[in-house]
Amino acid sequence: MKKLRIPENLTTLAYKQIRTHLLTGPMEEGDRLTEEAVAQQLGISKSPIREAFTRLEADGLIRIEPRRGAYLRSFSIQEVIDIYDFREALEAHAVLTAQVTPALLAELEEHVRRNASSHAANDKTSYISGDIQFHTAIAAATGNRMLCQALDKLQDQLSILRRKTYDLSSSQAVAAHRAILAALAGPDRMVAVEAMRSHIRETRYRLVGFMRAGGG
Repeated sequence: MKKLRIPENLTTLAYKQIRTHLLTGPMEEGDRLTEEAVAQQLGISKSPIREAFTRLEADGLIRIEPRRGAYLRSFSIQEVIDIYDFREALEAHAVLTAQVTPALLAELEEHVRRNASSHAANDKTSYISGDIQFHTAIAAATGNRMLCQALDKLQDQLSILRRKTYDLSSSQAVAAHRAILAALAGPDRMVAVEAMRSHIRETRYRLVGFMRAGGG
């Protein structure tokens, strides 16, 4: 992580910097962070780091153990099932209620194209970013701010899980996105709903199977 240069609002700045590191950095589930080490890396005192850790714990990204530090969140099998069930409910509703326009379809088509290229190049970071953008674009098209906020918060936890699901299901995801896009362009919106449900259920199935087999 790079040192922060802007002195004001240090808690928010620290929160954003640490969050980015958690979601896009090399950390694995269960890896440890300490206030002292992060404060040194960012070049600030421990107080805003402590407050940022509290916010990140509320976001479900870390767990804090008194006098030991913070750890990147890990998930039980039941938590994974619950997260993906909740995601399925939200995203199925998003597909059902999105205002489908030529602009939205063109945007989704571009996300699919870029994701296919990222996957072919094994560019994991770009692929995961594009995957999130595809789903976010559909949610935004609903105009439902509460739904978008719920998905945004859920995406943070899903970003941790995507480190596993990339290897497990990314080869099927591009085709799944194409199927969702084609269904959104068609006359029967329920076909798109079922395509989204199938996509999310397949990812959940692969991840839960991997975890039950001892894969973490």
